[in-house]
Amino acid sequence: QVQLVESGGGLVQAGGSLRLSCAASGRTFSDYCMGWFRQAPGKEREFLAAISPNGVFTSYANSVKGRFTISRDNAKNTVYLQMNSLKPEDTAVYFCAADPDYRVVKTTPGYWGQGTQVTVSS
Repeated sequence: QVQLVESGGGLVQAGGSLRLSCAASGRTFSDYCMGWFRQAPGKEREFLAAISPNGVFTSYANSVKGRFTISRDNAKNTVYLQMNSLKPEDTAVYFCAADPDYRVVKTTPGYWGQGTQVTVSS
């Protein structure tokens, strides 16, 4: 089992920045690909970004490319999502996810965190 706990959400004005963190425990963190998703009210969960176990490979959804950056610190068992130039439409619950497979972590990862709320005011 992999346990994931997100933090860093909150209320921010449009144009501002937030950094989300996700702390992992339970298994060897560096064996897992990590991802970030979000879900807005009334919408489906949306893939945002993924990172390979060693951090060499990253992937982004078009909606956040150039504004969001995923990174990881394997020594701290933590993955981050730096979010810049936030827009009201970025308002959602943000989830981190883990899976050993890089393709699967972007679609149907095996492990999920509980989510953290991000609200962007206009």
